[in-house]
Amino acid sequence: MKARVLIRPKDGILDPQGQAVERALPALGFGGAANVRVGRLVELDVEDGSRLDEMCERLLANPLIEDYEVQVIE
Repeated sequence: MKARVLIRPKDGILDPQGQAVERALPALGFGGAANVRVGRLVELDVEDGSRLDEMCERLLANPLIEDYEVQVIE
């Protein structure tokens, strides 16, 4: 089975990469963007999809400062 895991900083957690992008966009002529958050996407093939949450909690995401969303791709 193929899965996607979207990982992003929790609300209220400082996101320096998102802030840098937010400051750079107007300088490049892209006005009107606010509250930019930068995360990451992990795609993987797994035999046992029931363990995806455990994989995220133990390795893929830092549950103290990041939220994650698992999407199973049929």
